[in-house]
Amino acid sequence: MPLSVAEVRHVAHLARLALTDDEVVAYSEQLSEILDYAQMLEHLDTEAIPPTASVIPQSGVMREDVVEPSLPREAALANAHNTEDGYFVVNAILEES
Repeated sequence: MPLSVAEVRHVAHLARLALTDDEVVAYSEQLSEILDYAQMLEHLDTEAIPPTASVIPQSGVMREDVVEPSLPREAALANAHNTEDGYFVVNAILEES
């Protein structure tokens, strides 16, 4: 499925990408190859393959929420730009209404 240079320019325009002429030609060729490969996958017989949410079996991805010792306050504040009374001091980013 060849992708024309004009189509690549159109997609780049929609995506607000500034591509050089060489990049447009290169992407046209590369995207055409990707589309050819995707089209080839449509011909695979997948009737015997059950639907799945993931091709990699996953287990134990969640761990117990266990309280563990944390960094001492002095160590946490050691590299802070500005501190006051044991807390970080940061510039306000929201205006008061």
